Amino acid sequence: MTVIRNVQLDLARFRLRVLVASLVVLVCFGLLVARLVYLQVVRHDDLLAQAENNRTAVVPIVPNRGLILDRNGVVLASNYSAYTLEITPSKTPDVEQTIDELAQLLEITPRDRRRFKKLREEGKSFESIPIRTRLSDDEVARFAAQRYRFPGADIKARLFRSYPYGELASHVIGYIGRINATEKEQLDETDEAANYRGTDYIGKLGVEQSYETQLHGLTGVDAMETSAGGRATRRLHSQPATPGDTIKLSIDIKLQKLIEDMFGERRGALVAIAPKTGEVLAFVSKPTFDPNLFVDGIDQENWQLLNESIDKPLLNRALRGTYPAGSTYKPFMALAALSTGKRSAQVLINDPGFFMFGGRRFGSPENEKGGIMDMNRAIVESSNVYFYSLANEMGVDAIHDFMAPLGFGQITGIDIRGEVKGVLPSQAWKRTYYKRPEQQKWYAGETISLGIGQGYNSFTMLQLAQATAIVANNGIKHKPQLVMATQEANSRTSQAIAPNPAQDLGLKPEHIEVIRKAMVGVTQHGTSTRVFAGAGYLSGGKTGTAQAVTLRKNEKYNAARMEEHKRDHSLYIAFAPAEDPQIALAVIVENAGFGSTSAAPIARRTFDYWLLGQYPNAQDLALVRTGQATAPVGQPLLAADVPWPRGAEVTAPTALAGASAPPQATAPVAKSSAVAASQPVQPAAAPASGAQRPAVKASAQAASL
Repeated sequence: MTVIRNVQLDLARFRLRVLVASLVVLVCFGLLVARLVYLQVVRHDDLLAQAENNRTAVVPIVPNRGLILDRNGVVLASNYSAYTLEITPSKTPDVEQTIDELAQLLEITPRDRRRFKKLREEGKSFESIPIRTRLSDDEVARFAAQRYRFPGADIKARLFRSYPYGELASHVIGYIGRINATEKEQLDETDEAANYRGTDYIGKLGVEQSYETQLHGLTGVDAMETSAGGRATRRLHSQPATPGDTIKLSIDIKLQKLIEDMFGERRGALVAIAPKTGEVLAFVSKPTFDPNLFVDGIDQENWQLLNESIDKPLLNRALRGTYPAGSTYKPFMALAALSTGKRSAQVLINDPGFFMFGGRRFGSPENEKGGIMDMNRAIVESSNVYFYSLANEMGVDAIHDFMAPLGFGQITGIDIRGEVKGVLPSQAWKRTYYKRPEQQKWYAGETISLGIGQGYNSFTMLQLAQATAIVANNGIKHKPQLVMATQEANSRTSQAIAPNPAQDLGLKPEHIEVIRKAMVGVTQHGTSTRVFAGAGYLSGGKTGTAQAVTLRKNEKYNAARMEEHKRDHSLYIAFAPAEDPQIALAVIVENAGFGSTSAAPIARRTFDYWLLGQYPNAQDLALVRTGQATAPVGQPLLAADVPWPRGAEVTAPTALAGASAPPQATAPVAKSSAVAASQPVQPAAAPASGAQRPAVKASAQAASL
């Protein structure tokens, strides 16, 4: 049967199919074009970056940390590179087994294991953690030959901080330590987070902490082309790291070494300041610690020895230790009397050896002469009664208002962190400090002991040194400053740190002259006469003895019958030369008795070094260390002839702005600018366990001379 087809209908259907197919092809092609436009135009930059990230790896370049120098160019903190064996826990199937197998190849001590465990707990699993540091070339070669056996373990080159003098000046220099979680969070909240990529360490104390930004430098980057397996094939481009700035301190490390040697095993602090500039020449806190212990991460055993030692070597006594000022407070009380008009220098006070107030007897030492006292004699002979009566006349608030501008009970603003205020009492302070209403009232009898630097008075040696420097500088106040200059690593350009503007406290020159003349009398015919006999310069000073504990009523002080940590503190303040002071200081030797027996001899030899370039001989140094010294014994050494300690590094003294020799005073013999130490600095020893030495503790209620 013949089928008759409708050609026109078939043709229309065919055309419709072609049209639909064409539209489908056109739409698909349009979608393809749109997608290509989207990928190649709209997302071009993003996809290009992803492709580059797949092809390249950006590796941070950790900058060299800046050096720390003393005023004469002696290197106090530097860097060295060494190989470390590190493990990435996330890439290691069994970390403990891997460590055990590595221990068969290389020496891994229990201390290494404890440190690794501590760092692993603090860090993240994908971070590389050192199990061994400072590998020798032989150890590196042995591991390289067996590397295939240890997935997740690798050798890396790292920079390590080095403190060539060990314990010397450690509280000033500080140390670096591994960045902890809190510090990381703080960095993440600032613009500095990117600058610490690849950096594991940060300054923790002293100058290392306060000048972290300058010392750290700027992190660089290496862009590396990588294979599909992630192995670097070639360097595409590099932005070098910028090393940290070099920091030059104002301290003289040889003077610092001498003073620390004179303390020996005793506890205490000394701060020496240039009165005309505020530069800190020595900043001593004893005992000290070895900052090198912290570079790799301190182990638990050493941390416990430092942290639990009764001597508290981690406490910066010069900055954070507070003490009664004792009789060193008396010159400032006299200055307050003159300035406020409460008492003139000619007023006579009878000193019978005690002062009665409210039925209570305030006594004086048995060796005090007593008699009729004017202001000069009261300072020279350290009359308690004179200053008991003066404090009673002035009142606590008047004393507070005069002493506060001198820096007592105030933050001095020195350029390292952690300073404490101490206590300069007033009625308002007591209302704030105590919670119970009956304790908040100020009683008139509490004022009496303030006149001799006792009672609630509690100050740092930094505050006492600053106040002494103000008197030495005719009432002009400078903020203490430890850093003198910085040097940019690449350009080698140096910039001096401008001192803070001086502040004139408005004290009358004639009043200051009365105090300075009396303090000179202390060294000529007063309590420190024997110590300064034969000095080649004239100095002013004041001895002080402050109670560490309060004695019971009718109890007499007897050092021989008391435990060592309950004995009186020995203090001394001084400036020299008297006619044009170049150095002022405050020193305390804890539980060492009278100021003239332990503290003053340290001050004498500090002045001899700074003004005359003299260094005590071995015999004299031994006497000072044991509190048996007066004037120097035997022939002093020339500071320039004292040998350098082992491992000391010295840069050119002119490498930084202002890096000249220490200023010379008007003494007859010029001071040597050489910086060294009398004995080679030995590596720090951990404190002996079970030591029965006391922690520093200021007694707010002490009441002695």
